[in-house]
Amino acid sequence: MAEESLETDGLRSSMPAELHHPHSEFSCWKFKLFRVKSMERAPLPSETQPEKGALSGLLPPGAPRSTVDDGVGLPGSVMKLCLGGKSKENVEGPGRRVDMKLQEMDTHMGHLRSLCRLCGMALRKVKGPEHEVHGALDEASRGALRRTGCKFTSWPAVILKVFKVDVTEDTETVHPPSFCHRCWMAAIRGGGFCSFSSTRVPEWKPHSSFCPLCSPRKPSLQRTGRKRRKPVHRAQSLAKRTKWDHCDNGATGERRVLRPLGDHHHGPTLRAWKRPSIQREQWVKSITHCQKDHLSTRLISEKLPVDFLCSVTCLVCDHLLSDPVQSPCGHLFCRSCIVKYNHTLGPHCPACNLPFVPADLITPAKAFLAVLHSLPLLCPRGGCGEQVRLDSFRSHCLGHQLDEQDANQRSPETFLEQYLLINKGGRPRQHLLSLTRRAQKHRLRDLKNQVKVFADKEEGGDMKSVCLTLFLLALRSGNEHRQADELEAMMQGRGFGLHPAVCLAIRVNTFLSCSQYHKMYRTVKAISGRQIFQPLHSLRAAEKELLPGYHLFEWQPALKNVSASCHVGIINGLSGWAASVDDSPADTITRRFRYDVALVSALKDLEEDIMEGLRECGLEDSACTSGFSVMIKESCDGMGDVSEKHGGGPMVPEKAVRFSFTIMSVSVLAEGEEEEVTIFREPKPNSELSCKPLCLMFVDESDHETLTAVLGPVVAERNAMKQSRLILSVGGLPRSFRFEFRGTGYDEKMVRDLEGLEASGSTYICTLCDSSRAEASHNMVLHSITRCHVENLERYEIWRTNPFSESADELRDRVKGVSAKPFMETQPTLDALHCDIGNATEFYKIFQDEIGEVYQKANPTREQRRSWRAALDKQLRKKMKLKPVMRMNGNYARKLMTEEAVEVVCELVPSEERRQALRELLGLYLQMKPVWRTTCPAKECPDQLCRYSFNSQRFADLLSTTFKYRYNGKITNYLHKTLAHVPEIIERDGSIGAWASEGNESANKLFRRFRKMNARQSKAFELVDVLKHHWLYTSKSLQKFMEAHKDSAKALQATIDPVEIQEEGNMSLDVTEF
Repeated sequence: MAEESLETDGLRSSMPAELHHPHSEFSCWKFKLFRVKSMERAPLPSETQPEKGALSGLLPPGAPRSTVDDGVGLPGSVMKLCLGGKSKENVEGPGRRVDMKLQEMDTHMGHLRSLCRLCGMALRKVKGPEHEVHGALDEASRGALRRTGCKFTSWPAVILKVFKVDVTEDTETVHPPSFCHRCWMAAIRGGGFCSFSSTRVPEWKPHSSFCPLCSPRKPSLQRTGRKRRKPVHRAQSLAKRTKWDHCDNGATGERRVLRPLGDHHHGPTLRAWKRPSIQREQWVKSITHCQKDHLSTRLISEKLPVDFLCSVTCLVCDHLLSDPVQSPCGHLFCRSCIVKYNHTLGPHCPACNLPFVPADLITPAKAFLAVLHSLPLLCPRGGCGEQVRLDSFRSHCLGHQLDEQDANQRSPETFLEQYLLINKGGRPRQHLLSLTRRAQKHRLRDLKNQVKVFADKEEGGDMKSVCLTLFLLALRSGNEHRQADELEAMMQGRGFGLHPAVCLAIRVNTFLSCSQYHKMYRTVKAISGRQIFQPLHSLRAAEKELLPGYHLFEWQPALKNVSASCHVGIINGLSGWAASVDDSPADTITRRFRYDVALVSALKDLEEDIMEGLRECGLEDSACTSGFSVMIKESCDGMGDVSEKHGGGPMVPEKAVRFSFTIMSVSVLAEGEEEEVTIFREPKPNSELSCKPLCLMFVDESDHETLTAVLGPVVAERNAMKQSRLILSVGGLPRSFRFEFRGTGYDEKMVRDLEGLEASGSTYICTLCDSSRAEASHNMVLHSITRCHVENLERYEIWRTNPFSESADELRDRVKGVSAKPFMETQPTLDALHCDIGNATEFYKIFQDEIGEVYQKANPTREQRRSWRAALDKQLRKKMKLKPVMRMNGNYARKLMTEEAVEVVCELVPSEERRQALRELLGLYLQMKPVWRTTCPAKECPDQLCRYSFNSQRFADLLSTTFKYRYNGKITNYLHKTLAHVPEIIERDGSIGAWASEGNESANKLFRRFRKMNARQSKAFELVDVLKHHWLYTSKSLQKFMEAHKDSAKALQATIDPVEIQEEGNMSLDVTEF
């Protein structure tokens, strides 16, 4: 009896007693009606078997699981449904929801297949065959269209021309795949060019919960006496059961079956039930349609493990992976299958239901792709039986198709189609080159579409490369090798059609302004008929990547008082400068880069060198966890007399100051190592090509207030960068950089100005120690470095506050010459260039004194000194070709301090003893000079470095004895530093010459030349152009690009001299000849 009641009542037998109705038959019927209406998507008892795991999660932990295993009663689910919890989450798992969505989509696509794509009518209502939208033209249609002059071969082109609808991007889940015979007749009657019918193409929309095809709205019943319209059949869903359905369904537990759409047979016949996995596979295949493109796992020749086959199988179509992609959750799919699946069912993983977007799909690891492509497949063609790798399987099958085409003779229909006359009418057919551009496009449209399809499928959409390669092969086949060479050179970025970066390098290295370059561009194009040089807008686009403000970066922690914006170019150096007390405008113009943005651009310029250094040192990315250390050399120097006759603007000083920096080295501390490894070291630290300009200003370097105000923001940015680290992408990975700044490229005057010291004629002659001039002349060698920036700040506070109430002389003696506030930290070192110039100036005076024998005369007159100087200049000009200069410069000093020069001077010295002393003094100096002039004295001059202390002591003894008349109680600043502080600096820094200001001094000449090149009406705009072009001049990427494309200069030579040059060696042209 229990079994009978269970079979009779079904789910109601498991309901609690308090829910039973006193009238059992009525309550049973009511419950069944409630189940049909309100629980339409609830799982039936026969459907609970595949979802045991999903439904078991709905039960409470302590509930028994026997009811779930029975497959008949579901108390928990029924209780939730009866109490109002009718959500899908209560009764369906993720897999069940996906299956229901697939079923809905399959029903929607079934409705689409029964409609016309063009007019929207049902295909069964139109007499005649159906036609595929994306199919090729059949013989009858093609013949009919060719008689009217239409040469289309596929229906999409005809539909686009006739109905003005592009069906190439149709998707099977949104658009019907066929069109009716009535629309076919309209296309044929229009000749493939127009339509004589008023066909209105409907707008097809994706499937939704309010889809008009699957859930059509019932027409409102109006009381007009008209007959009700027949209701449209709804989508396949849980239909109302007929009387005969009640007899056996509850007892047998069979799945309730839906009657197919349009099935009007009445009778108790049931449709065969399909397994959910098979049904799901059919639904997915109807979405992806990849059966003809993707390969089945049955083609694998060897018997492989099941788990391995699952790993190389697409989880959407169950075929072998084709162009595999990997989701964020780690599952693998074919690219086309997962794109179609997500477009149809939403962006989520079919395996684990994890949401993701198509942009999250990545390519699997190379090791997995190698295993996938090496799978052995058995050729399915009869009689072949060859095992082919997966990556070459497609070409193997293509070979079979080509063999079939060669073996089979062409059919008579093909010959007939080839010689079928086309009634075009009008004038005779013209040559392609004689047509207009529009006519050329019209004639080549079919070929263009075919090439586009090939490029999208095989070359990633690079249609330009395909066309150029076809043209190149056509030239080679016609033995037109000269034109082929020119085309190949253009394709490779050299020769004809120079790269914009090469044109930019030519313009910068030859100091051409915008107008001058544009004139050259137009002249060459007019003479040669070819666009060899690129226009100015291409150069401006190329220079954006090289100038600061292009690359993204981040500071951790963020810089204090500095904007976080990365795209900052040239800014006004006076921006943010508070007005003075009397509100007078600043009498200066200054332009600069932001310090951190300029450093980022300089590091990106060295990206190739940094990565090459890592490879040479054998360091991997995993070992560089502590970050990189960057050493920066700062230089600042003033220029006098920079006035120009052009340009307008405010009255500014005729002097300028340049502040620049140089990346000296980049090092990294590898994991597990104690010492840092240098991966990059600047090979030419004193070249103007490595000295990056940061700030340009029209100001007198003696104007301490203005110089402090302009360089104050630079100092603030520098101090902020010391406390933070830069995160920058180098080599495709984000890397960390820390910076160490050394202000060494300053002359004596600039150091005293920045550190707040007295002028160079002060009693305290040295910027490194506290020695006075008398102490330094008495003890020339034994001194040590005692000054530093922090100590100078403390002494300035003492000078400002006078805490001990001392007199002016006592206070000055206490602070050791500090008279102003130091505002920029400098490295206590010796500038090699200015030291060489200062010592050469002193030797020039010694030569004059020795010619006039001052050691015998007490106080020579001014006229006598002028005569000695004139004699020395005449001798040097006659024998050494050294012209007299108003002020000692580096080139004059380099030629003067030689053994040849001292021999020339000794011809004018009367005493032989003084000649020997002069030769010995200069010989000692020439032995000491390489120690502070070379970049690495420990490698380049180790012997002179070891003997430096002895030579300096001997040099000091000569000055204090033989030349006592000149150095009795006094000595010059640079001679003191040369004799006393060089060994200590070498021991601390390793070099003096590498940290000199020679690069900044050489760049001063570039400033003058760039200023003449960029002459404008306004000095402000002129300074912007000078700063920009000076930065491009120092770009290593531009220099390497120019060096790599040096052979491209033959384009200009071939343009100027059109005669073909026979020798290949004469085709090259140096950059300087531009």
